[in-house]
Order: sequence, then structure tokens, then C-alpha cells
Amino acid sequence: MKLTGSYKIPTDKQTVWDALNNPEILEKCIPGCEEFKKNSDTSFTATATNKIGPFNASFTGDVELQDLNPPNSYKLVGQGNSPVGFASGEAKVTLSEEDGFTILTYDVEANVGGKIAQVGGRLIDMTAKKMADIFFGNFSGIISPEGSSSEQVSESSKDSKSKNKKIVYAAAALVILGAILLAVL
Repeated sequence: MKLTGSYKIPTDKQTVWDALNNPEILEKCIPGCEEFKKNSDTSFTATATNKIGPFNASFTGDVELQDLNPPNSYKLVGQGNSPVGFASGEAKVTLSEEDGFTILTYDVEANVGGKIAQVGGRLIDMTAKKMADIFFGNFSGIISPEGSSSEQVSESSKDSKSKNKKIVYAAAALVILGAILLAVL
């Protein structure tokens, strides 16, 4: 399954890059984050609890940053587990600068399984979008000049040909844990 999105953040690219690699900032931005641990310069572990349909899921995830091209892009590869399911996948995060704003674009491919995969696709889509919006709103609020906020440039989308449309949550979790560990879904 695929999840893509872009956000316009009212600050320069280097500031966004530095913040995406700052564990303290990411911990404050990730919805439901309980713990965020930097294992190395390219490896993170996080625990976050969020409500997804009837489940109050606490996910513990490991994310590794690969293909680093500071301050332009990197790839996140991660996996997460919970009593209600699991998720794994990767996210490509790209930063570009335009008129004093940074455009953050992410492309995620993920897989999800377990009880969480039984939740309806629409509910997972809404939850994923809500979590991404909360993350980027928090992120922008922390790193942007006072009074500025991020804007969603394009809506999250899913691959309609995918057999399992429920993977959107996993993508959002990876983007958020990654981007989040960030980098992003």
C-alpha cells in the first residue's frame, strides 16, 4: 500500500532538516508519543499510543534512516509491533525550498497485519490523515516563526489496486514515527 503527502512549512529547509533529526522535537510532535529513544545517529525507537477504531493501540517501533542526503532527503525503514498488530515499510522524505517555505514530501509503502488490519479502510484512512495532520501541525508550531503554521499541499492517497487498503495506518505510523523519526507515514 502507498501513502503520499506534502506539507508546506513556513521556515527554511535546514531548520526543518535539523528538527526532523532532533529526538526532543519529534517526541513532542508525534501523537501519543510516550517514549522516543535515539539508538545511534541513524536509528531510533519510539512508543506511541493512539486510538484506531475500537483499538487503543500502543505501538513500539524501530526506524532506521538510510540514503541520507542532508538537508534534502532520506529514506526511513521501519517496523512496529503492538498487541493488536504489526506494521513494516519504508518512507522516502524529500525537502525542497520555495519562497522561504520548505515543502516536505513523503512517499510511503507499508504492510500491516493482525487485528488492526481488520478495521475498515475508511476508518484507517481518516485516522492516518488525522495523525499526519496533528504531527505536522505540532512540528510546524514548534519550529516555525510565531503565528505561522504548516499547510497540507496535497491530500494523502492510497493505492486503490492494493488488496489491503488498511495499510494506510501503518504508513502513517511509519511517517509519523519516522518523520518523525522522520523522517516520514
